Amino acid sequence: MLTLVKRSLLYPEGMDALDFRVGSAKLVSYSPARDLPWRVVFEDEGAAGYCYACDGDRATVEDDFDVTVMDAMLVYNTDAMRSQENGDRERLVTIEWSADGLRAALRLDGVPQVLLDFELRESYCRSNFPNFMDDGRNGWRSNDHRWNEDAMLRFEKAALQAR
Repeated sequence: MLTLVKRSLLYPEGMDALDFRVGSAKLVSYSPARDLPWRVVFEDEGAAGYCYACDGDRATVEDDFDVTVMDAMLVYNTDAMRSQENGDRERLVTIEWSADGLRAALRLDGVPQVLLDFELRESYCRSNFPNFMDDGRNGWRSNDHRWNEDAMLRFEKAALQAR
C-alpha cells in the first residue's frame, strides 16, 4: 500500500497531496486545528477509492472495524477509472482543509469529489454512494451524500478569504 504525503511550497498550509496510480494508495490528512480530532482518509485498496471522515478521539480498532470512521464515500471504481483513455496514468489526490479545521474537500486531479463538514456532521460526494440508514450512532448524516455545489462554493470562497 502506497502512503505518501507531500508538503512543499507547491501545496499551501492545510493541504495534503498524493501522486499515485489507481489500484493502491492511501493518504491521511489531519485537521490543521491541533485541538480538533478530525481526519480525512483517502484509500484505494484495489477495487475502489473511498474517502472516510474520521474522529481521532474514538478507539482505533474494535472487532477488526475501525470505529474512528464516521462516514464513508465512494470516490471511484478502479475498473471504471482504468477503462478511461489514459486510465493508467498518474493521478493527484488533494485534501484541503478550511482554516478553522472543521471542513475538508477531497479533489481528484483538481476536481472536487468529496466535501466533509465535521461541524454539521454531513458529507457530499459526486457518486452519492453509499447511503446508509441513519442509526444515530455518531450523529453523522449518512443517508444522503448527494453533491451540493452551493456548499462547495462556500468552502472555496472561505478558503480564498483565509489566504
